[in-house]
Amino acid sequence: MTSTIDNLGDTPTYSTATTGTNAVDWEQRISYDRLRSERLARLRAELEASDLGALLAFDFSNIRYMSATHIGTWAMDKMIRFALVTRNSDPVVWDFGSAARHHQLYNPWLATTTTEMDADPHAPHHGAVRPRAENGSRAGISTLRGAFNPDAGIAEDVAAKIRRELEKFGLLGEPLGVDVVELPVLFALQKAGIDVVDGQQVFMRARSIKTRDEISLLTQAASMVDAAYDHLYEFLRPGVRENETVGLVSKVLYDLGSEYVEGVNAISGERCSPHPHVYSDRLIRPGDPAFFDILHSFNGYRTCYYRTFAVGSASSAQHDAYTRAREYMDRAIALVRPGATTADIVSQWPTAQEFGFPDEEAAFALQYGHGVGLSIWEKPIFSRLVSLDHPEELKEGMFFALETYWPSADGVGAARIEEELVVTADGCEVVTKFPAEELLVAGQRYYSVSGSPLLHRSAQSHLNTAAGRGERA
Repeated sequence: MTSTIDNLGDTPTYSTATTGTNAVDWEQRISYDRLRSERLARLRAELEASDLGALLAFDFSNIRYMSATHIGTWAMDKMIRFALVTRNSDPVVWDFGSAARHHQLYNPWLATTTTEMDADPHAPHHGAVRPRAENGSRAGISTLRGAFNPDAGIAEDVAAKIRRELEKFGLLGEPLGVDVVELPVLFALQKAGIDVVDGQQVFMRARSIKTRDEISLLTQAASMVDAAYDHLYEFLRPGVRENETVGLVSKVLYDLGSEYVEGVNAISGERCSPHPHVYSDRLIRPGDPAFFDILHSFNGYRTCYYRTFAVGSASSAQHDAYTRAREYMDRAIALVRPGATTADIVSQWPTAQEFGFPDEEAAFALQYGHGVGLSIWEKPIFSRLVSLDHPEELKEGMFFALETYWPSADGVGAARIEEELVVTADGCEVVTKFPAEELLVAGQRYYSVSGSPLLHRSAQSHLNTAAGRGERA
């Protein structure tokens, strides 16, 4: 698939074809220089279109989108780094001292010269000034989620750094958009005379349309999960624990070059309904349903990618649940195109009451969709909880995941399917390639006396009832 997207006045081609993970001189692949410049251009365009003077980020994904800096996933929950971009200046990142030094050496795109002027004591004329050069990477830390003593003045120091930049570029009186912030820092910014407002929507709007290189990275990340599912399909059998599948998938992904395995949601047997959203050490048994969500990142770009299997064989109730979940998925995908809305998509999905929940809040994230990028839940969001009353328009270049779920009639299992896709000029393309059109049976095959493989059973042996056999009333 090749298409064009309106990229700030440009019309570049993009493709979901995959290449090797390394840059080479003999083939045009992902351009990281272009990735950095186009992301910042999109963010600047949204900032210009807003009523804000500057954007301050503490969220790692927003910092990376703005500045193309990264210090590993270990610090994602520390709230210690921060970055600023203004209408009149390039991004500035405050980081751990050693990390800041590393950025100065290896991130040349942060080497900026500001417009601040210093008095020159050696100038021939009194009062003459000269430009002052400052690198865009500087040492500086925030409050570490309260771990620092409040009396140390860290929050006030953060506010002073930001005020200095706003004053320097004539923006102190303009609103400062902030994505997430600790309360001591918020109070210190306000005390410093800074008008702090919500900046999340500016970041989310910029990140909602993916550049050509972002789409390539997202597709590469999905292709690595394709491979992980292939290994998992071969590995599944009775006696395997859910946590063992997590270990297997994580190893496959890291061996393939994953930057971060965020999580592997491994759910089997009666744990499938209700969906607990966390794996356990449960032993998988013959005939179990098992579904998995694999979340990892390749160069920062995430996946959210469910697949469901039956282990050894599948009951008719499990087969029917899978068929239902697939039908809801296919109905949704058929409507994805530029100009459609999130309301159009969720209208194809069942109400919460239809699959056993009292309201949409209680059933949230079971019939669901969300943007995927540097984080796994970006714009646009698809949910009957919000989308029918607050629809968002789908646009070419959006990249998102759609998820469907259906519990089986026997009360034991459930089916969970997820596809990632990119909106094209006249429709969409699904980039998650591991087979999901029909329920796959993994693990040891069991054979009946007739010699035929026992892939489907009328019922699970422990629940031989009309409901367990999937018979309809």
